[in-house]
Amino acid sequence: MQNEYLVNFEYDAEASVWIATSENVTGLILESESLDKLIERVLDVVPELVELNKLPKYSTINFSMNRRERMNIA
Repeated sequence: MQNEYLVNFEYDAEASVWIATSENVTGLILESESLDKLIERVLDVVPELVELNKLPKYSTINFSMNRRERMNIA
């Protein structure tokens, strides 16, 4: 069984940005207007944070995405 780091992506419609956070990668808080660019940034930053925080060097990053939009129905 592989160990995983879980990264959550949440869309903030008011600010028009995606936000990445993680409960098990201490210090991970990033944002970007583009989900693809944010994923790239996360993949760059997570290994650095793992090393800085002396976290176990897990083998997998699991992404969870959530986006809600408000609609006005006439």
